[in-house]
Amino acid sequence: MKLKSLIVGAATALTMVSPAIADLTFPNLTYRTGPYAVNGIPYADGYADYMALLNSRDGGIGGEKINYIECETQYNTEKGVECYENTKGEGSLVYQPMSTGITYQLIPKATADGIPLLTMGYGRTSAANGKVFSHIFNYPANYWVGASAVINHILSLNNGNIKGKKIALVYHNSAYGKEPIRTLQELEKKHGFKLSLLPVDHPGQEQKSQWLQIRREKPDYVTMWGWGVMNPTAIQEAANIRFPMENFIGVWWSGSEGDVLPAGTGADGYKSLAMHNTGSDFPIYADLKKHVYDKGLAAGDGTSSGQVLYNRGLYAAMLATEAARLAQKMSGKAKISPADMRDAMEAFSINETQMASLGLPNFAPSFSVSCENHGGPGLAAIQQWDAKAKKWTMISDFIKTDAEVINALIVEDSAAYAAENNIKERCG
Repeated sequence: MKLKSLIVGAATALTMVSPAIADLTFPNLTYRTGPYAVNGIPYADGYADYMALLNSRDGGIGGEKINYIECETQYNTEKGVECYENTKGEGSLVYQPMSTGITYQLIPKATADGIPLLTMGYGRTSAANGKVFSHIFNYPANYWVGASAVINHILSLNNGNIKGKKIALVYHNSAYGKEPIRTLQELEKKHGFKLSLLPVDHPGQEQKSQWLQIRREKPDYVTMWGWGVMNPTAIQEAANIRFPMENFIGVWWSGSEGDVLPAGTGADGYKSLAMHNTGSDFPIYADLKKHVYDKGLAAGDGTSSGQVLYNRGLYAAMLATEAARLAQKMSGKAKISPADMRDAMEAFSINETQMASLGLPNFAPSFSVSCENHGGPGLAAIQQWDAKAKKWTMISDFIKTDAEVINALIVEDSAAYAAENNIKERCG
């Protein structure tokens, strides 16, 4: 894969494969610079390396080369929208914005343009309702599933009774960080715990007041919706006040190596949600070494290989490219359109046998999607950091979440969106 760099628009940087040798276009809105780069880089590396693997080993998908476009957003909503506008004309099959703020802005644009979005574990949670959001998919999990998984884990530690317990949410003061609040408030009513909300402003390096409040109020548990520099800062602050790390549980975007390593032994026992397994003990890594790393095609320097967010990038790319493979089968065409891709994403399913054949056995849960359900199975697992071994370990199976609470909120929020935007429900 020969790469070339371009500058488009207001200093929006793109790296792309030469269109002359590629026919299936997959853009990736990345942030390798700025305060969120510590998380953005390993994810982008994993995503790019999976695309490179398919081109190098398989010649692409169904005989068609992959045209991989990377556009730098710096996690900035305006830049993200600009990236979308500058690349959608390339024949882009699906967008993965990697930002809730960018996702909110792209939902009406992408829908009008007929291009699907895959917001894997982020974005607008109610987009799980395919009756309203025809082109938006957020499988295999969403933020309301995440909020419920945290509470279910805490319930499991307390024999199912958390009445009177104090739980604090430390959250990025943005659309992303605010996503779990409503769900946690509903679960507060249901289970009788006391919720406190502690917003942290961008980029997240100033948290002294929040952790002083935690030290004063002594919550039994803290959960975190953080990203970028906010995560290691929070974990260090928790260690500084000797908050029990086994009672500190982050969302899946607050559970990577870059979040815990800066705190050293102070991070030992910290937990986070997980939507997939971690580490490099999967057969796909032998193929990556042979067809990508050893050929000098890797996107990064190799240091993030096997890490949580690198694996998430692999997973995101796998879900996108397997949907493209399904689109080829469904349409009978090798050169598929965004419309073909959307139809395949709505008919998508994946099971353990398929994942094992892709070199990812026991990596993530099986699930299927439908016209009504664009959100997947509503499952999440818990992982815990071992500071001595410097590794994450899965300490739970994939947890069922409170579908009654979550689905009611999805119906309510999506109905409001439909009314505001004169959208008639489909799938009828």
